Amino acid sequence: MKTKLAGIAALAVLGAGSAHAQSSVTIYGLIDATISTQNNADKNGSRLTGISTAWFSGNRIGFKGNEDLGGGLSAIFKLEAEYVVGTGEMDTPGVLFNRDSWVGLQDKKTFGQVTLGRQNTLARDFAQVYGDAYGSKAIGYSEGGFTNNNNFKQMIFYAGSATGTRYDNGLVWKKVFDNGLVAGVGYQFGEVAGSINSGSTKSFALGYNGSNYVVSGFYNEANTNNKLNATTEKHKSYSLGGSYIFGITRLNAGYFHYTAEQGVLGKRTDNAWTVSAKFTPQGVMDYEVGYQVMRATNAAYSADGSGTLNAYTDASTATATGSGKKTTVYGSMFYHLSKRTELYVAADYMKLTDGYRVSSANGFMNQTQLGVGMRTRF
Repeated sequence: MKTKLAGIAALAVLGAGSAHAQSSVTIYGLIDATISTQNNADKNGSRLTGISTAWFSGNRIGFKGNEDLGGGLSAIFKLEAEYVVGTGEMDTPGVLFNRDSWVGLQDKKTFGQVTLGRQNTLARDFAQVYGDAYGSKAIGYSEGGFTNNNNFKQMIFYAGSATGTRYDNGLVWKKVFDNGLVAGVGYQFGEVAGSINSGSTKSFALGYNGSNYVVSGFYNEANTNNKLNATTEKHKSYSLGGSYIFGITRLNAGYFHYTAEQGVLGKRTDNAWTVSAKFTPQGVMDYEVGYQVMRATNAAYSADGSGTLNAYTDASTATATGSGKKTTVYGSMFYHLSKRTELYVAADYMKLTDGYRVSSANGFMNQTQLGVGMRTRF
């Protein structure tokens, strides 16, 4: 259960401000524990079974606050840390608030919301409504995510930045208009002396929340800030997609296009698309299915040659490229014990063709995963 701290305790955290200001801090969290099994887990094709990284949601504990400054204006903040449920260790060693660390201002009736610090990329927030079967029903001020860790966590990388799928040193503006239109601009400071572009990311996004549908898209451009070869720094992507709800069914579909300069290795071009559905009949069960295709042309491999680099990854140390396709089909079932707690079973099948490589498949051209788990929120 979320804990509300108000009155003197909240004011001590947020500052008293003015006499009429109302302040609150919410302490919250999520625990997602998964037991999974997958084949081709080593070069001999052996099977690996155990407690894996959570399949659907990063385990987290967080603090978010809101102070009413009067006239519709609020000061807001969010601090959120991720941990590994199987061991209790930090998800990112040495980084406490690796998921979120930002502060901002919000006035929904006028300018919307502005936040500064570590946070989701703008492209990620606008694409998650159609990127897989588990996104939000509408675009809003809150951050949104994709599935956490499995072979169908794919499209999120096309919504990345110079520092992955979250901005370091990010500045984001969002506005949800009364007519359903949603707009956003994101900028990541590169923090490189003498170069305003090196390490930076620029994003623009538009969406529309209809009565039973959502349409959304983004344009994204990043500079990976490697020091070895400046011609490998420019990465660009755009995407368009949406979702439609009728009865107990929600359908999602989206297209992603990505290019990257790779120096002497030449230009990389990816075209990817996804379709998925979520079924929510009356009762305690819901069901999800999806299909995703990533087609990469002249994509750099990792330095050891074991895997095709994810989008927005520095390719300056790569020495070889390949072209091919990665296809994944997946499905899941959730059994809801309450509004906050559920059990699930999920599975996926990944197939690689031609020169597409995935390091976790250890040279094999396919892989099957099965997971069962429990997720609860507080």
